Amino acid sequence: MSAVNIVEKKPAAMRRKRADKPVRKAVMYGAEAQTQILDAIDELFYLEGARAVGVDAVVKRAGVNKMSLYRQFESKDALLLHYLTRRQERFWNYFGESLAKHPGKPREQLCQFFIDVAERAQRTGYRGCPFVNLAIEFPDSAHPVRRVVADNKDELMARLLALATQAGARDPQALANGMALLIEGAYTATQTYAPGHALIAAIPQVASSMIEAACGKSPA
Repeated sequence: MSAVNIVEKKPAAMRRKRADKPVRKAVMYGAEAQTQILDAIDELFYLEGARAVGVDAVVKRAGVNKMSLYRQFESKDALLLHYLTRRQERFWNYFGESLAKHPGKPREQLCQFFIDVAERAQRTGYRGCPFVNLAIEFPDSAHPVRRVVADNKDELMARLLALATQAGARDPQALANGMALLIEGAYTATQTYAPGHALIAAIPQVASSMIEAACGKSPA
């Protein structure tokens, strides 16, 4: 008689328990883990708010475990500062790209910047200025996050003032102040008016009128 191999079947409940067991995430190290974590917070902090997003949500979105996160960042405040650094770099890249479209022509550079602000503000998923958003979340003006926000806005004002001066404004500071207020108002309006509202599309025209009033009509 030939031998018969008997395969013992495990109870269904035991098989189901094993199947339902969560898969442990691999511990990641170095640049790969850091990049995935920074990409995750870049999206989560911007769309949902830094205070609303916990570490569990970050590791889930990044596809890493907590050990990987804490090897890279000692605290949530450290994550926040890295987030702000990334956002700073992105904003100044935007700014530089706008100016590069009209090299050596400060008046046209100012106008172009507001054209680009309006275009960016009408993109799907736009949630306003990340620096403004964080300033609202952190009311203590002495908090490190607020200091980074203030530095960003001070630098923007300095650059606007330099461009207003180069453009020949009669009162460069007044023009820089007006443009800074228009920028901050534009950021807020994108979140308070309905998507596609004509107010956002009007930003470049408002800026152009301000610049013409401060600098005179553009030479033909």
